[in-house]
Amino acid sequence: MTESVITGSAMSGRGRRLYLELAQRRLRILAGISLLTLVCFVADLAVGQARYTSAEVLSALWDPAVPLAVQVILWDIRLPVALTALVVGASLSVAGVQMQTVLGNPLASPFTLGLSAAASFGAALGMILGVTILPASAVAFAIPANAFLVSMLAALVIYRLSQKRGITTEMIVLLGTTLVFTFTALLEALQYVAPNQALSAVVFWMMGSLSRTDWPQLAILSVILLFVSLVFARQAWAFTALRLGDARATSLGVAVGRLRLQGILLGSLLASVCVSFVGTIGFVGLVAPHIARMLVGEDQRFLLPASALCGACMLSAASVLSKTLVEGQALPIGIVTSLVGVPMFFVLILRSRKL
Repeated sequence: MTESVITGSAMSGRGRRLYLELAQRRLRILAGISLLTLVCFVADLAVGQARYTSAEVLSALWDPAVPLAVQVILWDIRLPVALTALVVGASLSVAGVQMQTVLGNPLASPFTLGLSAAASFGAALGMILGVTILPASAVAFAIPANAFLVSMLAALVIYRLSQKRGITTEMIVLLGTTLVFTFTALLEALQYVAPNQALSAVVFWMMGSLSRTDWPQLAILSVILLFVSLVFARQAWAFTALRLGDARATSLGVAVGRLRLQGILLGSLLASVCVSFVGTIGFVGLVAPHIARMLVGEDQRFLLPASALCGACMLSAASVLSKTLVEGQALPIGIVTSLVGVPMFFVLILRSRKL
């Protein structure tokens, strides 16, 4: 009896040590991603038509004695764009990882569920037909409000249909794919009848641009990201249990239906706000969560911050690439994320097959 107690105690102590080692390794990975994200952020501030060294960038951020031209370029032009890349990248990735979690499908993301296509259609309604829910005096928020409203309506359609009896998570993803084609067709119909000026505006908006945001819009994005992340963090254990399957999660006391509703609606809120302000940016919400999952596993206490950091790092690096691929010209960020995201996604697929 005493011998078995000693053996059990030894095994318990060994298990505790293994868990602490795993947690420390995950924390080191998070620290490494944070450092890489910081490097990309500084590079985003330094790169442009006027190039600066890292030391000049850091000096301009803290020292008021630097030349006025440098302060204007960094504080008024580049800093809002660089911060937007971090916040939008983190938001899309957090939305993507929770949609993949609650739907149990690795292809779930704001892009594949039709939210981005719905937002594009909402923006086109305002640009081409002049249909907006806000008065003309609120011109800075009229198009984003349209995009947000239509995107959230698409999310509500997905949720309402997911409540029908016999609807599986695979069917929800197929429904999202149907919405993508539906809103794309409606958007193309609007483009067909649009005058040249409005057509150019819609096409440019669909390509995505981080430079559209100003400080008030950046504040809105940041507050919503903070709020949703805190809600998800409080439910980290429940979301982790959900990956074991509905039956096991229910046996552990998780309200699966309510948790799935929370994940879909809050993830849709994050994605809709981002797309409404910066346009369509694909693959971040799909690829970044998979990278984070490969690095730290399924434990949401580590997966949630890792996903946010991977998304922020990925979009910040894409922002740097957009300003360096073509000399003297900045490519739309949506084009860069797609060009980078497609090969990365292929690599992830091949790696998962080997595993």
